[in-house]
Amino acid sequence: MPQWLEAGFWGLLAGSALLIGAVAGYFARVPRRVIASVMAFGAGVLLSAVSFELIADAHERGGLTPTVIGAVGGALAYTGANVLLARRGAQHRKRSGEEQPSEQEQPGSGTAIAVGALLDGVPESVVIGASLLAGGPVSLVTVIAVFLSNVPEGLSSAAGMRRAGRTRRYVFLLWAAIALVSGVAALAGYALLGGAPPEVLAAITALAAGAILAMITDTMVPEAFEDAHLLVGLITVLGFLVAFALSHT
Repeated sequence: MPQWLEAGFWGLLAGSALLIGAVAGYFARVPRRVIASVMAFGAGVLLSAVSFELIADAHERGGLTPTVIGAVGGALAYTGANVLLARRGAQHRKRSGEEQPSEQEQPGSGTAIAVGALLDGVPESVVIGASLLAGGPVSLVTVIAVFLSNVPEGLSSAAGMRRAGRTRRYVFLLWAAIALVSGVAALAGYALLGGAPPEVLAAITALAAGAILAMITDTMVPEAFEDAHLLVGLITVLGFLVAFALSHT
């Protein structure tokens, strides 16, 4: 399989977890405490991937300066976009309760939630594609970490969308589209960054890491703490250690 096609495949596979989680969240009526616990585990998994895969890889490729510049730039870009989307009704896009506004309560919030979901998923997918640029196999740890974290994201968001009165068609078309975009973003990460200097690759990897870290603290951790605050620390550490173990096997 050509590597550009392989990049798209792995991005699509990781993104498909969003749709799997959305189906579970929409139909299963999962208790909010369970959703919060799964979200905490996913946050721990992503924190480990950011630390031991993305930031470490960026530092190894290009050194400290491109890594720091990229990570800060990613966090600033994500935060700025997130602030704009929050003003349009996407602030609680990952919440499983009744925090999400309906379209009647805030017109345009559905579109803002969709754009916010893309904002959350694209950096992860770009990194998956970029991990193939060294000529070796894809970073399976990154793929597994993104997949494991995407399940609770889709689950929690779909549960909140159902409570906000959004239709089944809207929910599943949204997450199916984002899964497809994840594949395209991974392909783009491979195609557009091929031949780039190590410092540029380091900055791009760190940029994605900074955006993911900002996303974890802005959206995943609040949802986890809301309903599982007595256990969220322990569950997050367990997720962190699972991803850490995967990266050292």
